[in-house]
Amino acid sequence: MKRLGLSITILLLVIAVAIAGCGRSSNNGGSASTPTQSAAPSPNASASTSQETAKAVNYPTKPIEIVVPFAAGGGTDAVARTLAESLKNVLGQDVVVVNKTGGGGAVGMNEGLNAKADGYTLTLVTREVVSLPLMGLAPFQASDFKYVAQVNEDPIVMVVSSKSKYNSLDDLLAELKANPGKLTFAAAAVPNFHSIPFAEAAGVEFNTVPFQGAAPAIVEILGGRADFGLYSPGEVKQYVESGELRAIAVMSEERYSGLPDVPTLTEKGINALSMTYRGVAVPPDTPDEIVQILEEAVAKVMEDPQFIEFMNKSFLGVKYRNSADFTQLIEKDTDILKPVIEIAKQQQ
Repeated sequence: MKRLGLSITILLLVIAVAIAGCGRSSNNGGSASTPTQSAAPSPNASASTSQETAKAVNYPTKPIEIVVPFAAGGGTDAVARTLAESLKNVLGQDVVVVNKTGGGGAVGMNEGLNAKADGYTLTLVTREVVSLPLMGLAPFQASDFKYVAQVNEDPIVMVVSSKSKYNSLDDLLAELKANPGKLTFAAAAVPNFHSIPFAEAAGVEFNTVPFQGAAPAIVEILGGRADFGLYSPGEVKQYVESGELRAIAVMSEERYSGLPDVPTLTEKGINALSMTYRGVAVPPDTPDEIVQILEEAVAKVMEDPQFIEFMNKSFLGVKYRNSADFTQLIEKDTDILKPVIEIAKQQQ
């Protein structure tokens, strides 16, 4: 009997050990039995969460305004109205352009900055969002805005009259260096943020004559009373196409698609960049979810054939940068303009 009892005890022990072993094997193969370990998030987890959050926001539910800080009929106004029409189709709500003029753009931009931060007031900002505060002409800083997306960018084009003896940038540079301070630059505005970096980088001097805008300045060049000018592509388009003006350089790192045969200053070893740009900005407290919806909507507009056609016909470059990249451009341009404005102040 003792042997039988001992045998039963040993048998029970063997069964217990086998059961315990099966349990451990099951735990090692199943995630449910390892509570101290958590699954690593997928690379797209944060993006998916952000998209889901954006979709959960009930926006927009009413018309949206785009504040244009310049008068109706100008280039910025035209871009805003075309953008508004395309955004209407993407967002399913009316998008209305409101012109708020004054202070060279400062009044309208300041009003847009201080609007209710609910995504229903957008501002179409231009390079003046950087230059005006640096000159002390605006009650805000460029960094005060929250930037949604960039929609346009154009390099500055250097032009001379088609009747001029300067057939190329090399010709003009040679004359500028041979006769410092003798040639005349027709400025659309002063201080001129295009001519100062060119003069500094090229090591040349010239006489700057200011005008109220590009149109009267170009007239002086056409009339032979000024030697050269620096303007946006849209401002010189009709004159270049008619053969009245000759484009001899662009102030960018890459050649401009609208003037593919015109060299850049960079190609000539002159490190002077200047451009115009436009983009959408909102008040700083606007929820990120709404900014994301707008950012994605603007990205779709950039692929709208009607928007692209208008921009091409107007000689305006279609340039999309998302919120982060547009913000970075604003910061970079601030660094570019700071020394230019300091030089301008010294020249006054």
